[in-house]
Parts: sequence; structure tokens; C-alpha cells
Amino acid sequence: MMGVEIIGLGHYAPARRVANAEIETRLGLDAGWIEKRTGIVARRWVGKSEALSDLAIAAAEMALQDADISRAGVALVLLATSTPDHLLPPTSPLVAHKLGLTGAGAIDMAGACGGFIYALTFADSFVRAHNAPVLVIAANVLSRRINPDDRASSVLFADAAGAVLLAPSPRANAGIRGVHLAADGAGYGLIHIPAGGSRRPFACVSDVRDTLMIIEDGQAVFAGAVAMMTSAAKAALKKAKLSADDVAHFLPHQANARMMAQVARQTGIAEGKMASTIAEFGNSSAATIPFTMSVERSRRAYAEGEVMLLTAAGAGLTGGAIVFGW
Repeated sequence: MMGVEIIGLGHYAPARRVANAEIETRLGLDAGWIEKRTGIVARRWVGKSEALSDLAIAAAEMALQDADISRAGVALVLLATSTPDHLLPPTSPLVAHKLGLTGAGAIDMAGACGGFIYALTFADSFVRAHNAPVLVIAANVLSRRINPDDRASSVLFADAAGAVLLAPSPRANAGIRGVHLAADGAGYGLIHIPAGGSRRPFACVSDVRDTLMIIEDGQAVFAGAVAMMTSAAKAALKKAKLSADDVAHFLPHQANARMMAQVARQTGIAEGKMASTIAEFGNSSAATIPFTMSVERSRRAYAEGEVMLLTAAGAGLTGGAIVFGW
């Protein structure tokens, strides 16, 4: 049986570093309030001239150079994002074009914080079915979707991109060994942008703040995300016929440090196995897992055969977990 390898990793964060003090002053919060509740010290936001495609291209270029393969062989580009350059057309064809991936198909995937889990699942299947490399990018520019009056979203969200390049492998245990995808539409309105879709088009908008993100109930989001990430992680491990002890690297969605720690405890992941970039880079939704995977590789090399556990949950609610063999 053929496996699937990650042969290239890449990440990118904008240059502008926004420390907590800037946001705490604007919202009238006490110094240290954000770090105490989220684990975030700073985050990166784009400059005026940057858009989503710029971040995605930078991370993908790094992954392609890391892989050192012919770009003509890449068959598909999947871009997981909630903040495309435009609502129409999709951004991925532009990204593929600027990367010189002239033979690749390209499509956007809107899965919020769980988008990378879904994109990686579909990419792994495509590689196995068609014996061809797939580039998966997750990127977001959430600084332009933050409602400055909504404390819950203002303190969390950031801009970043991460990318992985998948290719066929002769090692059967390489690639996805267990996956569990989840959705709970009962929490559909917990994180949302009120206007700009077909339910309430832009033509009906009188207040521009209605086109920005709102978290209706932060405690409900926290509880729902922890439950979904934990149950999905346990289910994926069971499908892989592995236990938490077999996991070498735990890469949860970087939503909130307390949330990540709680998921690790409930899943049974030993201390020291969790990778985290949330303190310095905040929450960039779908981008956090591939971004962290790439950053972490520079700190601690991944060894062939090691098991990774990835899990995420977000708006929708939608999410899931993947057990991946390196």
C-alpha cells in the first residue's frame, strides 16, 4: 500500500507585531488581562498593502523550496481560508498562478478554524487516489474581520499562513492513519459575521460593523470547542488503533492556551508533547496548525515514523482530528 509524506513545510507571518498593551489600552483592559485569559502576548497583523494571497504565496513558496521538486508535478492546490482576497473569484487560482503551478487545479475551502483538518484529509485521499503531489495552504487575514467593539474577537485573532506539500510515499504507515471529522450546527451562530452573505447581502448593510466578526458567547465556544477537539482526537486515535502514549507531537489549533491545555489533559497527552506558537502569534484560525508544524520543525526535527495528532474546532461548529504518520 502507498503512503503519503509531507515533503515540504512553510510558514509566514506579517512583520507588524501587535503587543497586548495596544489592544488592552484601546479596550480599557488592565495590563496582563489578555495573557492571563488566552496565553497570547502578541500577534501579527498585515500591513496596508498585504492581502490574503500574499501570505499564502509566501508560506507556499517556502514549502515548495523545502520540498525541492518540479512545480510542474503538483496536481492540486487547496487553500483553507475564511478571508479570501475577494468573495468572487476564489483566491487559490491566483496563488497557484503566482507560484508557477501551471498544471495544478486550485480551489478554496471555507472551514473556519477546522479548515486545515478538512483540507489535509481531502489532500491525503487525492494523493493516494491519483499518485500525485498536493499543496495544502491555510491562511487568514483576521485583523480585517475583527470588530473593534467585540472584546472576545479583538484579543484573539491574528494573521498568518502555513503550508504543507504532500507526495506519494512507499511507506504504508506514512500519512493519515486515523481521522474523525465533526460538525455541530446547533452552535452555528456562536461565531459569525452578521452581514455579507446571501441571508443578508451587502446591499442591506447600514452599519459596516455588521460585516465584522462577533463571538456571541465566549464560554459556550470554549466548552464546545474543547468537547469537539477532545472527542475527535480520541476517535481518530481509536481508528488508527493507537493511544495517546503513541503520540510524539500534539499540534492542536492554537485558539487559546487554556483550551489547548484542557484538550491535552482530557486526551491524555503527556506534558511536553504539545507544540505551541500562540504566545507570540495568536490565533490565525485554520492557519495555526500548519504554521505551528512548520515553526516547530525548526526547533525540534520530526523523525520518520513519529506519530502526530492534529485537532481543531471553530465556527460552525466544525472541526475534527487527524492522526498522521510522519
